[in-house]
Amino acid sequence: MPGVSGSRPEAAQREIPLSRPYLGEREEELVLEVLRSGRMSLGPTIERFEEMLAERVGARYCAAVSSGTAALHLLSLAHGFGPGDEVITSPLTFVASANCFILTGAAPVFADIDARTLNLDPAAVEAAITERTRAIVAVDIFGYPCELDELKAIAESHGLTLIDDSAQALGAEYKGKPVGGHGVPAIFGFYPNKQLATGEGGAVVTDSEEELAVIVSMRNQGREYSGGAWFHHVRVGLNYRWTDLQAAVGVAQLEKLDEMLDLRRRAADRYGELLAGVDGIELPLADDDDHRRSWFVYVVAVEPGRDRDAVMERLRDGGVQTADYIPSVHTQPYMVEQFGFRKGMFPVAEDITSRTFALPFYAGIEPGDQERVAEVLATALG
Repeated sequence: MPGVSGSRPEAAQREIPLSRPYLGEREEELVLEVLRSGRMSLGPTIERFEEMLAERVGARYCAAVSSGTAALHLLSLAHGFGPGDEVITSPLTFVASANCFILTGAAPVFADIDARTLNLDPAAVEAAITERTRAIVAVDIFGYPCELDELKAIAESHGLTLIDDSAQALGAEYKGKPVGGHGVPAIFGFYPNKQLATGEGGAVVTDSEEELAVIVSMRNQGREYSGGAWFHHVRVGLNYRWTDLQAAVGVAQLEKLDEMLDLRRRAADRYGELLAGVDGIELPLADDDDHRRSWFVYVVAVEPGRDRDAVMERLRDGGVQTADYIPSVHTQPYMVEQFGFRKGMFPVAEDITSRTFALPFYAGIEPGDQERVAEVLATALG
């Protein structure tokens, strides 16, 4: 593979971005329809999106909200987490997976991950359960489905709530069924780097009509909609509303979701081919009969003993954006200061997070850009 020589040899070339949404004329068309309708919030476009997403993942109901974090927070509130409770989640995730229940007053408990899947290790979850445990927040990290059946069995045997944080996994499948369609309340997020991008936004999917009613009420200041009364608030709620403008983008994105997922899969396969002969890195885990990944990011790991941060710096010098994906949650400053977590507590997650980083990856990435990424990376590792 060609090398990169000299001082910042790629500086004159266009920088390759880490991510980019896949947008087109259809998004513009539907946004204009909403603008012309005058219904910018709490309108029919949101309902249309909710129906489409629920059908797509095989859930009975969907409630769209302002972010994936809001979706997780609302589920935590709906299930009554509070002071004195403990909730178990993964240390290898975005901070929202823990913040959602910390905001209710519950305490975070982490269980280490499986070094192969990078998701929660069910045995570690079982070992972390105490008399105060109320729930498990599972995570489908980097779009790879968690061991949902094992976690469901653990939750049921201990009388715990199970929530699936699928913010990174729209389009993934577990044992032949879409993530979100397994009878467990799940959430998705629609940040611009996600498989479906609306700028901001998220959704709860559930098979429980009662759970849906509580979520829909709490996302709009605890309103109760029966009887047609507008200012009728039956519980404490929040403003976690979404907008019809965002939903319009979401409808257009759902219409071409299969195309976008296919483009991401092709891009991942292309990286696999380009990087197969590169020494010094470990590539993402391949699919198997039970797990079909939805490609959110393309994360690689340097082999033990190599300097991950130096490799990332060389990538940036070569005009390739990158980011460490992702620091262990329990090592974040607020976790150390407020809850007393420290390095060394979850060694598998800490090892992974010290070695992983993301390469530029999105539905519309050009093959030539991927080739350049691979060349710069090979030189950075060499």
